Amino acid sequence: MALLHVESVTKRFIKGDQTITPLEGASLVVERGDFVSLMGASGSGKSTLLNLIAGIDRPTAGSIVVDGVDITQLSRTRLARWRAQNVGYIFQTHNLIPVLTAYENIEMPLLLLPLSRSERQRRVSVALEAVGLTDRAEHYPRQLSGGQEQRVGIARAIVASPTLVVADEPTGDLDAETSEQILVLLQRLNRELGMTLLMVTHDPDAAAIASRQLRLDRGKLLELAATNSLATTP
Repeated sequence: MALLHVESVTKRFIKGDQTITPLEGASLVVERGDFVSLMGASGSGKSTLLNLIAGIDRPTAGSIVVDGVDITQLSRTRLARWRAQNVGYIFQTHNLIPVLTAYENIEMPLLLLPLSRSERQRRVSVALEAVGLTDRAEHYPRQLSGGQEQRVGIARAIVASPTLVVADEPTGDLDAETSEQILVLLQRLNRELGMTLLMVTHDPDAAAIASRQLRLDRGKLLELAATNSLATTP
């Protein structure tokens, strides 16, 4: 069974006397261990789809099944619990808490789970090592570069060993060199740790590192021929 199965999903928003439909009958199947990039014009519904898959929002119609669980049927409370255990979210603007250290920011998702302090420490240490920031654990966001902040955001997203990692324009606020470093890191997490990644981006070069490339056009998902332009920077 596929890890993610999006079936005929439609999302409508009411704005004044207008009905906006960014998604209409969208379907998607993602296998475990896939790295999928999603492109589309501004306002095409990319982030909307990502938020539906992450359980942050609900579709107007259709179903979203993640690892055998139809999340569209969960209550608000159960959905929040499911999201904490199964989804890692990488934001464009990091969303780090400025008064917390890198270690404390990464630990935040684990505080929602029934884990001992020693287990939380172990997981944070593993996440820090995975993103190459072991020596920055006690630094505050203001003491980190933009790329380091994004690495903390990635560590926070993977620390709970989520079923699915979603990334919304993870390189959108970074310069070209730092963007490449972050993309190499995402690729390594997929290849070496087997993490399933779904990344929204407007950048064709960023999208090209994924094993599958999709475009959202008029509410529909179209599969593109993979260029498989793999990053090689260590």
